[in-house]
Amino acid sequence: MGKTAKVEVNRDGTQRGLTNLAVQMIAFGGSIGTGLFLGAGSTIHRTGPSILFVYAIIGGFFFLMMRAIGEMLYADPNQHTFVVFIHRYLGSNWGKFAEWSYWLELILAAMAELTAIAAYFQLWFPTLPAWLIQLAFLVGLTLINVAVVSFFGKTEIILSGIKIITILGLIIVGAWLVVTHHQGISGDQATISNLTRNFTLFPNGISQFIFAFPMVFFAFQGMEFVGITTAETKQPRQVLPRAINQIIGRILFFYIGSLAVIMMVSPWQQINASQSPFVQIFELAGIPAAALLINAVVIIAAASTLNSAIFSTGRHLYQLALESNSRWMLPLRKISVKGIPLTSVLFSAALMLGAPILSLFNQLTTAFTFVASVSGDIYILVCILTMLAHLKFRQKTIGQEVLFRMPAYRITEPLTICFFGAVFVSLFFSSASRWPAIGAIIWALGFAAYLKLGQQNTISRLERDKQ
Repeated sequence: MGKTAKVEVNRDGTQRGLTNLAVQMIAFGGSIGTGLFLGAGSTIHRTGPSILFVYAIIGGFFFLMMRAIGEMLYADPNQHTFVVFIHRYLGSNWGKFAEWSYWLELILAAMAELTAIAAYFQLWFPTLPAWLIQLAFLVGLTLINVAVVSFFGKTEIILSGIKIITILGLIIVGAWLVVTHHQGISGDQATISNLTRNFTLFPNGISQFIFAFPMVFFAFQGMEFVGITTAETKQPRQVLPRAINQIIGRILFFYIGSLAVIMMVSPWQQINASQSPFVQIFELAGIPAAALLINAVVIIAAASTLNSAIFSTGRHLYQLALESNSRWMLPLRKISVKGIPLTSVLFSAALMLGAPILSLFNQLTTAFTFVASVSGDIYILVCILTMLAHLKFRQKTIGQEVLFRMPAYRITEPLTICFFGAVFVSLFFSSASRWPAIGAIIWALGFAAYLKLGQQNTISRLERDKQ
């Protein structure tokens, strides 16, 4: 019998059981979801081949943000979430806004994944009620999350691995169709020239090109989950730089590679936007039951994202509890004998029960969609605050030697902040995204007013106590 590897236990009782592979797969689990498998056709129809440039540009800026997060976590690898640095370097008010808003955004995103799981599962079992499917998946994945962290990591490796194998399968099958000049999706011959023929940067106008940026931006959301695993990662100062440097290239390869192959197999104008290109290409290759296969992968993709979200919300709430002086937050600091922030994970998962409850009241679906869109837009603001926090971090650590640095931060940091700001501004140029963006601003202003009122009440109470 082999010896069981010793797991390092942190001072707060959490355990460092995640490997480099598990950390990367958690990032894959968060950032590669159902949109790629089902929505690639509509994505391509927006800007054609120039969508590849959009992915490359946004991927580059996300890499810079991940390097900024990585630099702060490298300096202090005991933090359970990267958002804590906003609190530390920009002040408690900005910190509270970012921490609570980001946690809420993750809860709502997890609820959306539960809704997607039920919809796709009902294609096989239409008589099963949606709430029952959602409850079963939520309970199952929560049980995985309250086990030892290494078991969660292994589960995420399997779930994300299935997604990766499917994407690689598409790229390989598509390349084979192109090399053999097979008949493409639309009946045209599969060839590389389908990607380059009559190329124009704005085939549907510059507005559609601009609107593609926030859409692709949200496709990368979840990559920052790497910044929530550090405190439970083995040898974080070795794993963190490797994971961050590798993850962005691999995600770009999967996104850009799959979209490029799809547009080689058939002229992008002929691709059916309402049907998954993955299904269409696998059917061309003679793979039986391609639709059923992709439906299974989509369910797994959503489950993988949900699994990562349960992990992330639990750790994030635990960090919030550590920073809070409220007695109501004290129970959320509990660490199980297996090194899991148990009450924080269970409380976060319990809030996700809103998804099966919503499934019982269809009239609430529109309201939930709007609130989820608002929270998604707030994510952009959190990204901007993260970069501003890193700027303050660099100012306070001048002269200190750090082995993992954000490259050329004096140039790349302002560029990244301006770019994220431009993505948020672009939301106002589309009627579909304008009101959620306004909702995000209202939430930020309302949260600021709430904090201001709380501070005034505290000052008044202290003055009364003095009297």
